[in-house]
Amino acid sequence: MRVISLLPSATEIVAALGGMEHLVGVTHACDYPNVVDSRVRVTRTAIDDRAAPGVIDAQVREITESGAPLYTLHEDRIRALHPDLILTQALCEVCAVMEGDVRALAAQLSPVPRVITLSATSLDGVLDDIRTVGTAIDLSDEADEFLAGARARMESVHIALKTAKAPRPRVAVIEWGDPIYAAGHWVPEMVRRAGGIDVLAKPGEHSGADPGAPAGTAAEARDHGGPNARSARRSRCDHSPSWSPASACSSGARRLYRRTKRAWVYC
Repeated sequence: MRVISLLPSATEIVAALGGMEHLVGVTHACDYPNVVDSRVRVTRTAIDDRAAPGVIDAQVREITESGAPLYTLHEDRIRALHPDLILTQALCEVCAVMEGDVRALAAQLSPVPRVITLSATSLDGVLDDIRTVGTAIDLSDEADEFLAGARARMESVHIALKTAKAPRPRVAVIEWGDPIYAAGHWVPEMVRRAGGIDVLAKPGEHSGADPGAPAGTAAEARDHGGPNARSARRSRCDHSPSWSPASACSSGARRLYRRTKRAWVYC
């Protein structure tokens, strides 16, 4: 089977299930595991993903207002790869290639590949997507084993917290630094399962901009999350003048953690 992944998280799911031998094409943003460097890159972006979050936000607004796409497919490369399966997403219009563009291109290929769309908004949905991918690439047993292990680890955390009767800290998860975006979807549930209380977002809801974000920013026009979550990881919060350890602590936070590399398993 020949698989193209148009979503970094889908690439990581395939890898986690031991299916890298099937993966022939990946996005410009896929960076894990390292073996993806040997795969054909089939997307490109109009965004400077090395820029600071505020600059990226402005670029997204300018590009979307012009009607131009944020991401495009290398159609010639995709045709040459002859995929049997394409993995894409329908959760965020500004985070990856749009599902409609993917399906339109797939319909022009011969033979027409199967297109699977990942669109989880909850932790259970993420686990379901993993099973869906496993079934699609004939690795159902591996998916079952992976999911059993994941659920067992979550259960062990639950038992440990219940036994310890540990206090639940108040937690804010920021996925974008300028303007401030609170991480939504499955992240509040992850915080709860880990023993915390998410004070900014609700489970299943889209990631949202801080109410104090400047009017007219790209955040105001979007309801699907930050413009490029993976770019945000590279840019870090410290590029943003509106977000700093000092401002976090002044708002009542007791501890501040900054992830410096692969911050998200699925995004």
